[in-house]
Amino acid sequence: MTPMRASAKSPGDRFSEAAPQAGRHPLLLALLASASIAGLAMLLPAPAGAAPLPREKPASLIAAEAMSRLEERRVTTTRVLPSTDIGDLVDARSGQPAAPAAPSGEVYSSFASPPLPRPAPAERPVVVAAAPMQLVAAPPASSQATSSQPVLPPSAVRPGAVAKELFGAMRAPAPLAARSIGSYAKGCLAGATALAVDGPAWQVMRLSRNRNWGHPQLVDMLQRLANDAPALGWNGLLVGDLAQPRGGPMTSGHASHQIGLDADIWLTPMPDRTLSREERESMSAVSMLKGSSELPGADRGVDPAKWSDARARLIRRAAQDPRVSRIFVHPGIKQALCRFETGERGWLRKVRPWWGHHYHFHVRIACPDGSVGCKDQDAPPPGDGCGQELAWWLSDEPWVPKKPKKTDKPAAPAKKKQLTLAALPQACTEVLVAR
Repeated sequence: MTPMRASAKSPGDRFSEAAPQAGRHPLLLALLASASIAGLAMLLPAPAGAAPLPREKPASLIAAEAMSRLEERRVTTTRVLPSTDIGDLVDARSGQPAAPAAPSGEVYSSFASPPLPRPAPAERPVVVAAAPMQLVAAPPASSQATSSQPVLPPSAVRPGAVAKELFGAMRAPAPLAARSIGSYAKGCLAGATALAVDGPAWQVMRLSRNRNWGHPQLVDMLQRLANDAPALGWNGLLVGDLAQPRGGPMTSGHASHQIGLDADIWLTPMPDRTLSREERESMSAVSMLKGSSELPGADRGVDPAKWSDARARLIRRAAQDPRVSRIFVHPGIKQALCRFETGERGWLRKVRPWWGHHYHFHVRIACPDGSVGCKDQDAPPPGDGCGQELAWWLSDEPWVPKKPKKTDKPAAPAKKKQLTLAALPQACTEVLVAR
């Protein structure tokens, strides 16, 4: 028997055979016609330039996109470790940080919303003054090396790494929402804003340090003070260090200035011309004192030939800003301010005597709203601070070391302890590596 061969029938042949049966069922006839037309379309070549038909996404791609959207909404939890604020600058006598305050029994704090939200736009603006006072975006200043940001290898970002070496290497701010993290002497800064190196009534000094970065509230406070200065008899501000682009411990000079809330303002007025970069590096600030404070029986007051009421009015205006929590000055300058004020003396409470600070004053603002994990200092003691406390600062005790007894063995020099990355709040690691 000859085997039957399977016939290859076209869609039109299959339609002709099924048509008599389908005549009894109009719906079936319509379905067969549609199938035949579709089959013919598959056999005919597509016209030149015709757009392809849309294709359904594979299930694997749909699943991958869904997982990506879930990952974007993932919330991380960061635990902010308690920290002790060790106050202000390095001790002028020993070169060591000031002694830490006693622990306050602070409860550990944590937060569970996305701790460091990213803003739009992707780049932080440089800020200049506007009228009325606002934070206004301007082209990045030439002094900001934002294009040479180093990429830290994973091996460098380890808990035992020296924090000042990591934060000191950062040339650009972390592209995150503005937030001060930790305490003034143990923390970091996210989303910093640069104070423009030249403004209507200020100029930034020591540009090579790249320390004109701060929280936007600090930058706004400085701009307002600068704009008020001419009316106080002060031509404009020469601004010293604020913070590094991402805050953190500095490679030299300061124990504080780590969270973008501290700024040094020179007691030398801004000149009537724009200083060159070379002048900003070499020009020296002028001490307001009569002489050295470290000699027994020294007169630690200000020199009347250098001090002026305009300087007192400038410091008073800074202290009257409600955001300012402290202003550090030399005890001799505090004494001059106490003598200057004949009216309302509440602002003098914020002015605190400290070592150094005789050629500049150091402004510190309180933790801004929204800075989760920022630790304020306790409020200054009540009163104007012009009594017994100031008398102690003007005595020999804080300045003249006691002579060791003949029986005392010379003390071994204390080895300076370096802050490690593990000593800072955990969120500072995220600030450090943010891109």
